[in-house]
Amino acid sequence: MNQYETERERLARQYAEFSHIALAELAADAGSLTDAARDALRSELTKRSLPVDLAKLDNAATEPIQQRQISGPLVMVKRFRDMPEAQIAESILDSAGIDCFLADENTIRMDWLWSNLLGGFKLMVRPEDLDAATQLLDHANVSESTEQGDTTKEVGDEHE
Repeated sequence: MNQYETERERLARQYAEFSHIALAELAADAGSLTDAARDALRSELTKRSLPVDLAKLDNAATEPIQQRQISGPLVMVKRFRDMPEAQIAESILDSAGIDCFLADENTIRMDWLWSNLLGGFKLMVRPEDLDAATQLLDHANVSESTEQGDTTKEVGDEHE
């Protein structure tokens, strides 16, 4: 027995335990299934006489799977010295559906003193998301702690 037949039998046993609703949901997303999975699903649907369009299931094999296009290299939106600020900014972008990550996060977590050497936590996004990410973070008033200098003056510094 070859690998295809072994996988098809395994999936047939698994699909036999599915409810009618679960099988219908799986059939609706048949484009993401392997050939063996589609064959096992078709067999189970036929066995149960479920009202699922089998022609649609056959066409799913020829339809390309839609994937998000990968753009160029990631770009830095903001840089943070401290982790809490960086994580807040990251969560703002995540909640808006913008893919992002903190570069050098694991290294700095291991030894915080490396933060200054590496330039802090760098919040990275796709180039096409840069404008939206910048606007969101500006609107949320998230500051770049490593790039801001101390602009406050002491009381005695007024004559300088």
